[in-house]
Amino acid sequence: MKQAIFVPYDQLNRGHGAMRDADPATHEVVMIQSEHLLRSRPWHAQRLFFILASAAHFRQELQDEGFTVHHLHARTITAGFEQYRRDHPGHSIIAAAASSIPQQRLLESSGIVIVPGDFFLTGRDEFAAWAAGRSTLLMENFYRWQRTRLGILLMDDGKPVGGQWNFDADNRLPPPKKPHTWPHVIEHPLDEIDSGIWADITAADLDLAGHEPDGTWATTRAGALRQLDHFLEHAFADFGAYEDAMPSDSWAVNHSLLSPYLNIGLLHPSEVVDAALARFERGGIPISSCEGFIRQIIGWREYINGVYWIFGDEYRAMNGLAADRPLLPLFEDSTRTQMNCVATTIGDLEARAWAHHIPRLMILANLALITGVEPAAFLDWMRRMFIDAADWVMVPNVIGMGVHADGGRMMTKPYAAGGAYISRMGNYCGGCAYNPKLRTGPTACPFTTLYWDFLDRNRPAFERNHRMAQQVRGLDRLSDLPELRERAQEVLAGLSDGTI
Repeated sequence: MKQAIFVPYDQLNRGHGAMRDADPATHEVVMIQSEHLLRSRPWHAQRLFFILASAAHFRQELQDEGFTVHHLHARTITAGFEQYRRDHPGHSIIAAAASSIPQQRLLESSGIVIVPGDFFLTGRDEFAAWAAGRSTLLMENFYRWQRTRLGILLMDDGKPVGGQWNFDADNRLPPPKKPHTWPHVIEHPLDEIDSGIWADITAADLDLAGHEPDGTWATTRAGALRQLDHFLEHAFADFGAYEDAMPSDSWAVNHSLLSPYLNIGLLHPSEVVDAALARFERGGIPISSCEGFIRQIIGWREYINGVYWIFGDEYRAMNGLAADRPLLPLFEDSTRTQMNCVATTIGDLEARAWAHHIPRLMILANLALITGVEPAAFLDWMRRMFIDAADWVMVPNVIGMGVHADGGRMMTKPYAAGGAYISRMGNYCGGCAYNPKLRTGPTACPFTTLYWDFLDRNRPAFERNHRMAQQVRGLDRLSDLPELRERAQEVLAGLSDGTI
């Protein structure tokens, strides 16, 4: 009897996971489309399309290779396993370790034979061994360990190429004030399989958000590789310089746009790193850009996955600041705010299901943090709206970094900021109804007002934090603190009403 391999929609890779050594002569493939997943929340249309269409292309590639692929439609994944076993008694099902804790528990409870996964460069046991005995899990320490362990960007004597481990200080340029041409974004036109998947989605009468697919995202491995090549040739050189910039005239800036493909298996981090290093060695790429990009792949991405498994499933429910405000209307509709930076970022998200890491952190998560949005509600919104929003990605990034709901377990300080940061790193403020320099009055920037109000409301939590004490003491120098508190209540009410 053939052995069945279960391939979830985030392990679409022939050379890794349970498919690595599969043979059409001895293995068949099981893929399950869960009705519960489709209808559990109002997914961004492009996020859902990307997942289903990529899986459909992968199924076709496996069938072209000679595999028998059972694509089951079932109420739940568990029901799909039961259906397959009824139709194929005696067949065993194997699967690679899941990417999420809930999915891993599902595999274990369903009697699936689990084999090690290799979709990351650092195994869970390896990360656990690195973390053991450490009082703090600093990403920078992990990153340097990774560089040494993997032998990346090192000279013969073991020292870092360029003389330093981290060039982050060089990678903080704001958008240029002079006219600037950003790298063009390539399109991936929908093919027949894509069109069929989108027709199925629209016929299913699902609750969807955002715009329909427009060719922004590839749904094949060939398309993902084309995106990788495009980034390396046209955007890599200035990636570092403008990594944190938020220009209003480019949604992609110099970012790679590779995270969706990495997170569902169409690309593997090892091939992305190898390609980036090869391009760097050819010349013309500053070390600051190469190191900054490599750090995202072998450092931050692997670190986030590691802490996700270390912290466990209870981490997602943490709410250390007791934030309880419902999700603001502007998160569901970009027209429900007069703040230009927020409207632009959420408009980009509605259009493409993506924004780069600084708008995510310093506009969206910052706003949720300083307004006191309930962490679980914000996490759920991020999970359904971003095209690359794997569970392992979003839980630590939102709970630990974005809204500081874990009491500092992951990050020692909250990433709260006023309008000055957004004004410096973006160019939204010139056309906005609000002034980032003002903290009181009807034209005061809501970010500036609420930043100080956030510190005031949470003074007991942060006044002894060595990274926050100075900012908290700044409250004592505000002569207009009573007026600020009053304006903050007006702003919070207006945001909840969708009028500010």
